[in-house]
Amino acid sequence: MPYEGAIFRPPSEANSLILQVTVGCSHNKCTFCSMYKEKSFRMKSKEEIFADIDAYTNDFYTKAFLADGDAMLLPTNLLTEIIRRIRSKMPNIKRIGIYAHANNLKTKSVEELKLLHSEGLNIVYVGIESGSDKILKKINKGITSSEMEKQLMKVSESGIKLSIMIISGLGGKELTYEHAIESAKLLSKVKPKFLSLLTLMLEEGTEFYNDVKDNKIQLLNPEEILLETKLLIENLDVKKTIFRVNHASNYLSLEGILNKDRERILEEIDTAIEDKDYIPEYFRRL
Repeated sequence: MPYEGAIFRPPSEANSLILQVTVGCSHNKCTFCSMYKEKSFRMKSKEEIFADIDAYTNDFYTKAFLADGDAMLLPTNLLTEIIRRIRSKMPNIKRIGIYAHANNLKTKSVEELKLLHSEGLNIVYVGIESGSDKILKKINKGITSSEMEKQLMKVSESGIKLSIMIISGLGGKELTYEHAIESAKLLSKVKPKFLSLLTLMLEEGTEFYNDVKDNKIQLLNPEEILLETKLLIENLDVKKTIFRVNHASNYLSLEGILNKDRERILEEIDTAIEDKDYIPEYFRRL
């Protein structure tokens, strides 16, 4: 199946069929991100997408993922047709996921999201990065925390499973407390089905990289990252949220169900800090 540029997908979609329905990112202005810089954003045509689906003959996959970063920006009627085409041509596909920038969700009503869910859209991944307005402004995310809350609540109301990604260390030393507390506040309101933490990786050529090199931002060391994670978890009020810290960028792997497994996870963090048992820097990857 043809794909333009590098492939980016959530860790949980590792064994999914990746179907590119948009190319690049329509925002593409976040200061820390270099993911789609080599691509010019465009929506693929219905003809292109259907040709990709129709050309696929393998029945190996049971999951499909709609990429790139702004797949949710496609019109609802087209997304509906895509989902129907996948289910018709690939009967083994039992779950369909999609990336969404929180701003993309403004283009969808709750009723539209419910329709997509009824057709077979099962999970939406949203990288909110932080719940802090100060940090969101600094990284040029293009949306406020309160506006994100409104959009994310629509996903939960629709019945689609919501998976949220936060970037540990994104506020640097200056805003680490703010990052943890404000992110916990937002997550406690939205109560996502899944919560994943990635850890900041410097990407050469980004504005964030330059700010670090110019000493405008001081990065957290591994212990400070874990203390920030601990503060976030201590202030979360969620129910049955599946928590995963298993990305290759992380210094420590963690998993559990929050808040049920909170004390056990906090103990694991304390032990890692006490023993200085972190994943080596040279093993960390995006």
